[in-house]
Amino acid sequence: MASSLFLALCVSLLLLGFASSAKFDELFQPTWALDHFNYNGDVLQLKLDNYSGAGFSSKSKYMFGKVTIQIKLIAGDSAGTVTAYYMSSDGPNHNEFDFEFLGNTSGEPYSVQTNIYVNGVGNREQRLKLWFDPTADFHSYSIFWNRRQVIFLVDETPVRVHTNMEDKGVPFPRDQSMGVYSSIWNADDWATQGGRVKTDWSHSPFVASYKGFQIDACECPSATGDANNTACCNGSADDGKKFWWDEPVLSELNVHQSHQLLWVRANHMIYDYCTDTARFAVTPVECIHHRH
Repeated sequence: MASSLFLALCVSLLLLGFASSAKFDELFQPTWALDHFNYNGDVLQLKLDNYSGAGFSSKSKYMFGKVTIQIKLIAGDSAGTVTAYYMSSDGPNHNEFDFEFLGNTSGEPYSVQTNIYVNGVGNREQRLKLWFDPTADFHSYSIFWNRRQVIFLVDETPVRVHTNMEDKGVPFPRDQSMGVYSSIWNADDWATQGGRVKTDWSHSPFVASYKGFQIDACECPSATGDANNTACCNGSADDGKKFWWDEPVLSELNVHQSHQLLWVRANHMIYDYCTDTARFAVTPVECIHHRH
């Protein structure tokens, strides 16, 4: 028992990485609506009103590693709004890992939608209700990515895993460097109850707050192509490079994390594209082979 607990602790520490929190402007930069940014010490606030939302991006792109941001979502009536936090590469055949926080009417819980694009193909949505009020305090939201799996984590609890199943003919995102992005915007045509509830602008400005910016990943020089980035960020014993996310224990979830994910799916998931036969008459291949 003691050895099992020790192993779980070691894996958790590895998954946490070794990066410390940085100031926003050390890692990120505003990308639009600078007048909708507010800096209050270590806290960044983005606001949405009926004139504009706002967004920011990382200064660099990355291949593999872990990204974490602490976010406090819009309080009160946030219907129609979306606070997005994601990683993405460029171009029509891009890869992308999405957290989208879908606002709701006062007293109703937030929905969190995750999505994955590989080679420009998405439509892989899952939605869940969080087990806490994400507007009352900051919580950490992380994306972990290596050659074997992509993990979405909320306060270090895995809420979604996308496993490398290239041997089953399922494409896996492992050859495009990705930037880190976040934005707040109005999406009342679909975000809340399928667009039935619209944004009430009398409650604006809607404010999302951020702190605890962490990126512990392989940084890719922007001037190099994806092939060079892949070579740079694929550690191996042959070339002497070794990255913490390539440790064998991080090739899959440990037993404790698997139990956490099963708990999330059983108690908090409200939509899974894998079971949506109206959208997918033929079950997607990864849904057939996935173990979770």
